Amino acid sequence: MAIPALIFALLILTITGTSILSLVLVIAVLDSTRVYRLSRAVAQSILTMDYIEVARMRGEGMFWLIRREVLPNASAPLIAEFGLRFCFVFLFIAALSFLGLGIQPPTADWGSMVRESAKLIAFANFSSWTTATFGLAPLLPAGAVALLTVAVNLVVDWVLHLSSGLKE
Repeated sequence: MAIPALIFALLILTITGTSILSLVLVIAVLDSTRVYRLSRAVAQSILTMDYIEVARMRGEGMFWLIRREVLPNASAPLIAEFGLRFCFVFLFIAALSFLGLGIQPPTADWGSMVRESAKLIAFANFSSWTTATFGLAPLLPAGAVALLTVAVNLVVDWVLHLSSGLKE
């Protein structure tokens, strides 16, 4: 975790190549450490609660404790982390594609679309409508990335609200 994720991914992807499988494996390795640390911290804080001690004194086994006590109480932070990780991974893939090491050209990707249309910014003449639309072309995939990020966060908030059991 001491090495920045983008630099580590650039290093590994230049060695292994830019296939979809290697991209998925690199992102999985990079994000697994963060998810593991959060999951472990949440589980350890739950295992110190009084109701866990009561369940242990009743003679409940570790599998029962995990299934009945730890997982339901750890679901909210893990769902929130899933929403954040999804957005970070999506932005990470877009950044790698913008740099040319992400998803490769026959397959469409918003990061590569921004890279390909970024050349139009220098030639944009904002005095007429047609040339102004070409100058705004890189903003469309970037706006789609931003819209997807906001939409995923809204869905995760909705799921967290449903799982909390709070009434309106």
